[in-house]
Amino acid sequence: MDDIKSRLIAHAQAEGFDLARICRPGDVPQVPARLSEFLDKGRHGQMGWLAERSHWRADPTALWPEARSVIMLGESYTPEHDPLEVLERPALGAISVYAQNKDYHDLVKKRLKRVARWLIAETGQDTEVKVFVDTAPVPEKPLGEAAGLGWQGKHTNLVSRDLGSWFFIGSIFTTLEIETDTGESDHCGSCRACLDICPTAAFPAPYQLDARRCISYLTIEHHGPVDPDLRALMGNRIYGCDDCLAVCPWNKFAQEARETRYHARDDLRAPPLAELAQLDDAAFRTKFSGSPIKRIGRNRFLRNVLYAIGNSGQPDLAEAARPHVNDPDETVVDAARWALERLQDAAKGMEQP
Repeated sequence: MDDIKSRLIAHAQAEGFDLARICRPGDVPQVPARLSEFLDKGRHGQMGWLAERSHWRADPTALWPEARSVIMLGESYTPEHDPLEVLERPALGAISVYAQNKDYHDLVKKRLKRVARWLIAETGQDTEVKVFVDTAPVPEKPLGEAAGLGWQGKHTNLVSRDLGSWFFIGSIFTTLEIETDTGESDHCGSCRACLDICPTAAFPAPYQLDARRCISYLTIEHHGPVDPDLRALMGNRIYGCDDCLAVCPWNKFAQEARETRYHARDDLRAPPLAELAQLDDAAFRTKFSGSPIKRIGRNRFLRNVLYAIGNSGQPDLAEAARPHVNDPDETVVDAARWALERLQDAAKGMEQP
């Protein structure tokens, strides 16, 4: 048992994880106050599940009282290309890097389960484990900081000295007592790059996020019409937003994703908005099978595409938007009308001498 930690880390790396560190479930005493402030100010928007399960998210020891150690694992998904380039091409859609191929939830969870099974086989059947990857009330980022994976930067995401901002987080809770690692300290310094680039000013202050203004939230979690003032700031971002991650100076240390299923599909790196606007429900499901994009459904995705068309400033895209003024979904209809009005204004502007 003396060398279980070193063997565990070696096995995790062999399974495809780039980082593996250990902490205790109770090593995040700052979480309750921070989460309470976030919820009290309504910054979670429509994500009611954050409030409903806040007692677990605030205290991992309440989630599973028998757990003695948390194995925090990180896996790189660093892109091969500059994700900000597509923002200069308004007729194309910008999809967050993590969603340009297979769903990371499935890939990371399978790796976590393999590591967990190995741990049981090595230590005995009395060892119990639970695996989590972004789908349970677990404060993964604070736990990642406590374990030493990285620190929560001013954009509230984890930043690693080894992987920059581009990595997924998974956790294995276990009843096994494993030697812990030292938590990571903040290395952001005076840098404000992530705060200053945000198109919607979603950061009220460093280390604070108002999800209601975050494009990732607006394009993925928000149901119904988006506030018109925010629509205009979304540009051509149709699923998620990578701006604050992409500008982090620590990305110079990032290593390219080893998992090829995280590499961008050619048809999702910068897809034409006109083509995406033609997707009916069946075509949407087929195109995004195995992708995290599928979970938001055709209507919400089309809403985002129509906002991007409205922001494109290219009147010729009106033909792609016009059929949707008769869509069965009211939010899609609203988005189509808004897009057409914007493009009409753009056309008038072009006509003026």
